[in-house]
Amino acid sequence: MGSQLAGIASEGAVMASQVRTRRKVVCAVVAGVLAAGSPVAFESSSASAADTSTSANAVIVWDRNAQSAIWDVAGQQPQVQARSFAMVHGAVYDAVNAIAGRRYQPYLVAPATNGRESVDAAVGTAAFQVLSSLFPAQQVRLQTQYDEWLATIPNGGAKRGGISVGSQTAAAMISARQDDGAFGNPAWPVGTEPGQWRPTPPTNANDGAWVGTLKPFLIPSGSMFRSSGPPALTSEQYARDFNEVKAIGAVNSPIRTADQTQAAIWWHDRHLGEWEIKRQLARTQRLNTLQTARMFAMVDLAEADATTACYNEKGAWMFWRPVTAVQLADTDGNPATEADPNWMPLLVTPPHPDFTSGHTCFTAASMLALKHFFGRDDIPFSAYSEASGTTRYFASFSEAIAEVIEARIWGGIHTRTADVEGAKIGAKVTAYMIENYFRPRR
Repeated sequence: MGSQLAGIASEGAVMASQVRTRRKVVCAVVAGVLAAGSPVAFESSSASAADTSTSANAVIVWDRNAQSAIWDVAGQQPQVQARSFAMVHGAVYDAVNAIAGRRYQPYLVAPATNGRESVDAAVGTAAFQVLSSLFPAQQVRLQTQYDEWLATIPNGGAKRGGISVGSQTAAAMISARQDDGAFGNPAWPVGTEPGQWRPTPPTNANDGAWVGTLKPFLIPSGSMFRSSGPPALTSEQYARDFNEVKAIGAVNSPIRTADQTQAAIWWHDRHLGEWEIKRQLARTQRLNTLQTARMFAMVDLAEADATTACYNEKGAWMFWRPVTAVQLADTDGNPATEADPNWMPLLVTPPHPDFTSGHTCFTAASMLALKHFFGRDDIPFSAYSEASGTTRYFASFSEAIAEVIEARIWGGIHTRTADVEGAKIGAKVTAYMIENYFRPRR
């Protein structure tokens, strides 16, 4: 047993060296997708109705309110949350941008304004009406929240004007998302051949297939960034991916460090750290209401489409998860893999295929949208996770992308190729957004 553990430790040291090298390569690959673009630092706006408010930043307040409806009450999973947040912040952005004089391309509409409308009223109205359409069962709670918000705004023409603008942008969003494919057939086809996905223990659940055919918010098609797929089962790349996740992603892995375990759990928290990161950056970077609305819309709509593109990819390849691959390795035809019928990952495997990783698609899209918005990579941020009981700190947006790629392997639920290819898809979605949406009009 001692010699066996020594061998595992030696293997772990080699693997750790390989991981450090791979992280550098991943950062370069993902950042390179946006190299052709020209990041523009966020603008300092002159004073206007959209730059000031009578209370705390209304966009941050209603993002928290949206989180309460989407997660705290409804308990939507990340692939569903993405659509809900995108709808809220697309409508909020259009309202604030219209009152600011249409400084940026509108997402859907730009209602006529005189610039004196209450931004607080517009933001609250847009968010409330979208949330009410999404969660009719929460109508009483949401109405009370909205009424209390409006009570803080002085009565008069500005308030009435803001309510009108917010109502118009919310109506445009609700209309645009009618029959968008949400909540359709939730089941993935179940395979029986080597490499094909099937439900995984302990839940054996099957859910979320509709996300891959959801109407995108930004990109023309969910399949536009199709990859070449996962490595062949008999390839050396597959064996490397397999043996890495088998060794470090096992529930009882002797080579995974305590920090790696915490990172895996932190990134797996369904109460996403990205929510707090977005709000934290709006505060620490002193964004005004217009800047916040634009940043939140860019991040949330890119995240939503990256999620759709990722799930479309999952449906195209239907590749098995590590837990299935390890337990059934004696069927894969690869002499460099060895089955362990009792192997289980650190984390509970989500109920959908491995390739590509939804979280790396999502995180790459959001972090690169932030990098573009601020015009730099090296802005520090952090967020706390109740699931891990820890706060993780990042020195840059690319550092977060690099860590989530590793964290899904450390958790035993994704292979490295699925993570890297997912990050590439997220980066491509953000690059498309940068070229086509939310651009300055003058």
